[in-house]
Amino acid sequence: MLRQGRKKLKTIIHVGQQTIAANRKNGTNLPPLIARNYKGAKRAQEIEILDKAGNVVAKFVHRPHDPLPCGARVWVETENEVRIST
Repeated sequence: MLRQGRKKLKTIIHVGQQTIAANRKNGTNLPPLIARNYKGAKRAQEIEILDKAGNVVAKFVHRPHDPLPCGARVWVETENEVRIST
């Protein structure tokens, strides 16, 4: 039996390292975060991940002019529990 309703939409988020390198070299601030799905790709400075209720559960952040103390210019923030596999 086929399930009725919307099909799950898989989105892959990645960082364009070439964009980060070009920003550093040229002093630009082009968005290096890329969200891809079957409809295409969109670039951004920040990408929020939402749960089914529309609440933000995680956020990818690009802040080249305000990096973390460790020097990271791109990171993921969440207040949810994180499972780490090694």
